[in-house]
Amino acid sequence: MSKKITTIGEIMMRLTTPGHERFVQADQYQVSFGGAEANVAISLAQFGMSTSHVTAFPQNDLGQKAKAYLKQMAVNCDFVYDHEGRMGLYFLENGSMQRASRIIYDRFNSSFSNFDGKDIRWDEVFDDVDWFHWTGITPAISQNAADMLLKAVQVAHEKGVKISGDINYRRNLWQYGKEPLEIMPELIRYCDVIVAGSSDFENCMDIQVNDWVDACFQAKKDFPKLKYITKTKRQSISASHNQLKGILWNGSEVLKSKTYEITHIVDRVGGGDAFIAGLIYGLLHFEDQEALDFATAASVLKHSIPGDANLVTVEEVLNLVQEKNVGKLLR
Repeated sequence: MSKKITTIGEIMMRLTTPGHERFVQADQYQVSFGGAEANVAISLAQFGMSTSHVTAFPQNDLGQKAKAYLKQMAVNCDFVYDHEGRMGLYFLENGSMQRASRIIYDRFNSSFSNFDGKDIRWDEVFDDVDWFHWTGITPAISQNAADMLLKAVQVAHEKGVKISGDINYRRNLWQYGKEPLEIMPELIRYCDVIVAGSSDFENCMDIQVNDWVDACFQAKKDFPKLKYITKTKRQSISASHNQLKGILWNGSEVLKSKTYEITHIVDRVGGGDAFIAGLIYGLLHFEDQEALDFATAASVLKHSIPGDANLVTVEEVLNLVQEKNVGKLLR
């Protein structure tokens, strides 16, 4: 029986310059949609999981288009709501060679940031759900979003749902008067799995330890429900050439994946979302090392796909893990 996954978060319209044009050159943009948590739901849907996403869109054609995108990607939209506000936007300029990629956000007063979720039937949202995933982007957007997320994790916890959080500390997002340490620890307290690097530990968990492994052990003391802490290590040789490996702390030891050389990158946006989606699938189906290897390979494949979401199958990921059919023409 397929596992059920629920995610929550804002989805934005993505406007990408054609090819590798700069913003100052572009006179047209390629339109798509993306959001960290929805990217996870979409990826897991491609893996054959039953996924749903909780969000709010403006009640106009752009909101309808975004909802249609989720449905097209096999994500259940029973808990997608219409709400006042606008569609959040982000603009992407894809870098090349030694020129970095750039993103400009335009998301103020979005429908999701205004949405308080008070009419959401949370028991129904988490009915028969196996896993709930959130990111630190949501509580950084607005007090409404932070309060809604806290309610979601509390109900998920009460119903015995596994919970993962990609802490994803972004300093520039916290603009509504609260600091991360006022909000994030209570959310993390309910998590079984988190994605966290050194800055996340310091800014969202008040753990100021230089060594990442030491920080993991301290996090376990401070947040006893945690079973796994994970991250990726990326070396950017250029915008077109990165090295990537996955790291997983399972409460007793640190596991590492192989390091992949990712050359001729098509689109690196959503690589982290592809990783955690792969890890969620892996932890539900494999042993720890296999789960990490699956997650890292899933992230690597995302770099070959335009757009935010990772549109690959379990078979394709496993083939990369096993170094089968890599780069071949399959007929």
